[in-house]
Amino acid sequence: MSKSEKLGLLLDVETTGLGPDSDEIIELALKLFSYRTDTGEILDIKDEDSFLREPLTQSAKNNYDRAFRIHGISYDSVRGKSFHDAKIIKYFTLADAALAHNASFDRSFLYRMYPEINELNWYCTMRSIPWKAYGFPNSKLLTLLQHHKITKFQTHRAMDDITYLMELLKKTNPHGDFYMKDVISNKPMRKYQPATQGYIG
Repeated sequence: MSKSEKLGLLLDVETTGLGPDSDEIIELALKLFSYRTDTGEILDIKDEDSFLREPLTQSAKNNYDRAFRIHGISYDSVRGKSFHDAKIIKYFTLADAALAHNASFDRSFLYRMYPEINELNWYCTMRSIPWKAYGFPNSKLLTLLQHHKITKFQTHRAMDDITYLMELLKKTNPHGDFYMKDVISNKPMRKYQPATQGYIG
């Protein structure tokens, strides 16, 4: 790749709930792509994967039914499955930047399984783009997808979400710049610091 190109990693998790200390990831999707650092243009998808895993802790299992109403992933779909750790870590190693919509959430869960993700430069596509200043009512992914005529529905499946998110980042803001440029023009998020009460992200 040329000096003006880097590798980004779009990712999304589906979980058994909202608390990284009491819930677990059950689905992870990753999409490795190249982009131009000067324009933010997304060039090519290098690789992508999606993984399912069965939660291990009792608290996560107890919360599963409630989370199922959102993501629709049946327990039978994850039963007996586990993540391919070596393959997942390779994605983290190759990427120059990690991006997620509401990245603080995804990162707080991933850190429990893969502490090395804290060495990545993290960017949040929800907070790094001034969506309201651009005229959108909020920064929810579905709202943005609908306004950009990408999709009317959100499945809350991890690979679907990052596929839609990539299409969103290829669109341009009112100034004619790619949304991806908005994201990478910001400083990366501060390192994740787990705390006893809540978290800092």
